[in-house]
Amino acid sequence: MAGLPRLLRRHSLPAGTFVVPGHHCLMPFDTMQYQAAALSIIALLVCAAGYADDGKPPPIKKLRFDEDYSYLRAAPPGVQWPACWKYIPLRDYIPLRESGDSYLTLGGEVRQRYEYTKNPTFGQDPQDKRGVWLQRYSAFGDLHWNTHLRFFAQLTSALEAGRAEGPSPVDEDKLTWQNAFLDLSTHNSNGSDTTVRLGRQEMVFGSGRLVDVREGPNVRRTFDGGRAFITDEHWRVEFVAARPRLDRAGVFDDKTNYNQALWGIYGVLQKPLRYPGNLDLYYLGNQNDDSTYVQGTEHEDRHSLGARFWGESGSWNWNWEALYQFGRFGSDDINAWTLATETTYHWQDVRWQPSVKLSINIASGDDNPNDRKLGTFNPLYPRGNYFSEAAVFGPRNFYNFHTFLNLQPNRALALTADLDFFWRLETEDGLYSPSGQIIRGPDDSDAHFAAITLSLTAEYTVCRGLVLTAIHTFDKPERFIRETGPSDDLGFTELTMQYRF
Repeated sequence: MAGLPRLLRRHSLPAGTFVVPGHHCLMPFDTMQYQAAALSIIALLVCAAGYADDGKPPPIKKLRFDEDYSYLRAAPPGVQWPACWKYIPLRDYIPLRESGDSYLTLGGEVRQRYEYTKNPTFGQDPQDKRGVWLQRYSAFGDLHWNTHLRFFAQLTSALEAGRAEGPSPVDEDKLTWQNAFLDLSTHNSNGSDTTVRLGRQEMVFGSGRLVDVREGPNVRRTFDGGRAFITDEHWRVEFVAARPRLDRAGVFDDKTNYNQALWGIYGVLQKPLRYPGNLDLYYLGNQNDDSTYVQGTEHEDRHSLGARFWGESGSWNWNWEALYQFGRFGSDDINAWTLATETTYHWQDVRWQPSVKLSINIASGDDNPNDRKLGTFNPLYPRGNYFSEAAVFGPRNFYNFHTFLNLQPNRALALTADLDFFWRLETEDGLYSPSGQIIRGPDDSDAHFAAITLSLTAEYTVCRGLVLTAIHTFDKPERFIRETGPSDDLGFTELTMQYRF
């Protein structure tokens, strides 16, 4: 592609070519179509031609607005697509003095995913005949007017075909604003920076155990409200007051979910102790007018106090978190807790760079649905694929033992095998889905052991932004599932192509 701009300068531009003025950025109109096959082919061609960029681009992040491409300010003309869309100086278009340092970043995503689940929820849910095809498209613009003012907007389209009962709320949202916010920033005299963010925005706190964008499902989670960040070289404090978006399947028909609310403060301290590691301390409040547990459905006001210790040292990596919850569920008191640990050892100098991760987790359940207390832990707004991509169980009333083996045969290919043994904690409580729905009530069973899950994952990075993933998960039901309903073996297969630019 390096010779393409020179060739086009010698000849007239072909029909259907889009040019970003002043950047020599060439892109065919075909990439604007929503046909999955055409987009996939174009993504592969872009990778085959190479990603031209001056300097080292930042990693592509889960939250696209966290990427910073200001380093391209000093890049020479002629940077190729898509890098040329990452820093478009507004002085080329707006002849105003104050626009001298202003720039626009453009980008997007194409995700194509095929899923087939054999015996969904162990045969409890309807069987999809040929599997499900999930498509997700997004485009965003990030306008940095100056160091104090920023606008970010992202449109997303999520489409579904093949679900036996039709699309679920996390399968389809034909067109919606995923992000649309304003940032107001200032530099403080003590060296810290303060930013106020207002509008629709995705959020992730910590490692996503309590608040996450829900990347696995087709429709990602987002919130309407406000946040304020105060950041320093060694710490960050965040204040939040927001409500989740109520997802609907149509075009621009989503609205704020006024039945729920999230508020609180989240702090991150980098290396606060003499030895390695970082510390998160937080309080999060949550209100839900229609919370449902085995104990019933009531208005819920829940408060979470937590701490997370995480970091790495040498070949070790760890992520440990403890949390206590209190509040009111109707007229009853809430008393719940959780403990989550992940510890990894990585052999970096060994062939295929193997690493082993051990995850041991536990979350409280309710020991008596007829008393005046609710003991079931509530993960608030967690990852959709909390334990596996099959997304059968959520982190309530459980304990598990989860091991991972990761291999890196080369820079492009990553292989993972993980085995999860899953039990319920309290026999008077049931098991829940990641979204909080009751999968199985207690039904007078005194069994704890629920399932064994084996997952195999292969992830191949074709080039920057383009990742191909294949996953197969096998769930074997154990005594509790067998005693309380359908108990067929569950198989889940996923094939994904994701291209982010």
